[in-house]
Amino acid sequence: MLDQPDLSTSKGIRDLAMLALMYDTGARVQEIIGLTPSSLRLEKPYTIKLIGKGTKARIVPLMEEQVVHLKHYMTINNLLDGNRNLYPLFYNYRKEKLTRAGITHVLHHYANMARRKNTALIADRISPHSIRHSKAMHLLQAGVNLVYIRDILGHESVTTTELYARVDSKQKREAIENAFVNVVKKEAPMWVNNEVLLQWLKSF
Repeated sequence: MLDQPDLSTSKGIRDLAMLALMYDTGARVQEIIGLTPSSLRLEKPYTIKLIGKGTKARIVPLMEEQVVHLKHYMTINNLLDGNRNLYPLFYNYRKEKLTRAGITHVLHHYANMARRKNTALIADRISPHSIRHSKAMHLLQAGVNLVYIRDILGHESVTTTELYARVDSKQKREAIENAFVNVVKKEAPMWVNNEVLLQWLKSF
């Protein structure tokens, strides 16, 4: 899906930076909406400040590859200027910050494009939360400690994060069951080779 934005356009550059950031941070859609250039630290160590539920702030590390997209997007939109620190980081053509519906529309647009190329890669139903969920699952599958995943996602309790572990366990079990091959040779019931018993049964 991240291959779909047209990087020859300012909109495509914005959309790639935004969607990649949503995945990289596992941020809630409302957290993405509330971002400003001042939320970012674009010098090592790269970080982003997310304001979550109850206006609780958390610092999440950024990958260097993600920072490249952000810097490019911010440069062409003059968002690195100090006097634009409190502008919306992602905005529409009216220079207003994007809404939940606007971000969902962007996501669906590229999801539909990706489906036309490979229907197996993108689920029929997708939402901004799907990206957050995917990030959590990928961190878990990579062996990241649940406590770290909790902190990245901004969960109040690790109990909430444990739900992902349960889902992952279920998926692993289902995968094993689907791939199961019975290597134990099944023996025919004793009565199959008993001609006397078979003739007796046929007589009923």
